[in-house]
Amino acid sequence: MAKNLQDTTALHNGVKMPWFGLGVFKVEDGNEVVNSVKWAIEAGYKSIDTAAIYGNEEGVGQAIKESGVAREELFITTKVWNADQGYDSTLKAFDESMKKLGLEYLDLYLVHWPVKGKYKETWKALETLYKEGKVKAIGVSNFQVHHLKDVMEDAEIVPMVNQVEYHPRLTQKELHAFCKENSIQLEAWSPLMQGKLLDDATLTEIAEKHGKSVAQVILRWDLQNGVVTIPKSVKEHRIYDNAAIFDFELTQEEMERIDGLNRDERVGPDPDNFDF
Repeated sequence: MAKNLQDTTALHNGVKMPWFGLGVFKVEDGNEVVNSVKWAIEAGYKSIDTAAIYGNEEGVGQAIKESGVAREELFITTKVWNADQGYDSTLKAFDESMKKLGLEYLDLYLVHWPVKGKYKETWKALETLYKEGKVKAIGVSNFQVHHLKDVMEDAEIVPMVNQVEYHPRLTQKELHAFCKENSIQLEAWSPLMQGKLLDDATLTEIAEKHGKSVAQVILRWDLQNGVVTIPKSVKEHRIYDNAAIFDFELTQEEMERIDGLNRDERVGPDPDNFDF
């Protein structure tokens, strides 16, 4: 169980990934992203998650540089976008991302969405980058069980991470179990369901009992479920608050009550039915 903000989980290749990080989806490039990443690093965060399509890799790179924290202490993730999928185009997209981030190597590179007819070639490119030592770990995002099985059929390397929409209304039990069986670390994007859960009665009651916010209860639930989580915020106090989840523990009964909120409800697209 994660005891502090710097605690890590070991991926199946031995690479240590922080349990907790900052996501920068929809955070504007320039001051907004530079400030939020710097605040997060000052607060003790080690993990920053971006993507080519977010359009803020340059700002993330600038913040890393200006933070004064040694590169090897940080864990940086980015993702290859759908339009760049395929073998050669993925390698090119990776170089482009690295240029923008201003980094020599990446900690985690993900296939952003399972683009039909392309994601297996994309995965081969990620395996190449991994073997060349340009990336410490490789994984996927938004992959369902059948996508994972399809990739694993002829992959040399099993994905190390699967980053998916995950929150109390979308608990993805079957996917989580499959990932566990195959030593694929599940990671949550949109853990707070874009704020839609913050007035939920069950969560509010549990939060009041612990003297915590609903957001803190949800993020704690992620960790106790063995799921890496990367809440996004552009407000300094919220970045600090989100990370204040290591001084309390949810009971088994509370965990089950939160699990019981599942409705298989998404705020993002369905990985089996997206057209971008």
